Amino acid sequence: MAARRRVVFNKKGGVGKTSIVCNLAAVAARRGRRTLVVDLDPQGDSTRYLLGERAPETAPTLKEFYEGSLGFSLLPDRPLADFVHPTGIPKLDVVPSHRELGALEEKLQSRYKIFKLRDALGKLRYDEIYLDTPPAVGFFTVSALVAAERCLIPFDCDDFSRQALYLLRGHVREVAADHNPKLEIEGIVVNQFDARARLPQRLVEELEAEGFPLLRPFLSPSVKMRESHAAGRPLAVLAPRHKLAGQFEALYDALPG
Repeated sequence: MAARRRVVFNKKGGVGKTSIVCNLAAVAARRGRRTLVVDLDPQGDSTRYLLGERAPETAPTLKEFYEGSLGFSLLPDRPLADFVHPTGIPKLDVVPSHRELGALEEKLQSRYKIFKLRDALGKLRYDEIYLDTPPAVGFFTVSALVAAERCLIPFDCDDFSRQALYLLRGHVREVAADHNPKLEIEGIVVNQFDARARLPQRLVEELEAEGFPLLRPFLSPSVKMRESHAAGRPLAVLAPRHKLAGQFEALYDALPG
């Protein structure tokens, strides 16, 4: 059976893409599913979150994978499996990013390497694959949307994010129409939800009335999440009994299919 491929996509930074990718992946791994995270963001947040202090020295990375496809290396083009690294969490691996990855974007775009990731992922043997994307609609984000079948969109409960949802939905539909007919929005992940505040309540009610597929449970704000970032371990692993860790477990169970 082919791996489930999920991309977490939003053009806005700071909405929780990395936290959602890494914690859902950690939950999947804890459930016994062989899971891979591919970090397409040159900022490398997922790489640091999963590898901690080992992140800066971990090589080769996605940068070298794409350089091989451009002929920058004297070595032949290598399979993506050569760039996979264990995280130390059983059944959870990562293809790390690199801060210089963004410098390749224009060359990759001009040589139409948009299907490179999709084809490479098809040769790997995993149960689930999670793709973390940059906060922009460029080559790496579109590559992830082309490679995935399911798209999760984080929503952080403000009016600007609400307006952005319409554009994000349009981007997903455009990629589906042009490059990947299997791609669909699996759900909206409501993050930083404060049940005591009126604005978040109003926003989610309006989105549901408009037919957006909001997934439950909504994710609560928590200082413990920032502590897990600093520790270089997903909250689902660092503090599995924490309320927010339990919400990630329940969110994983709520994912369609």
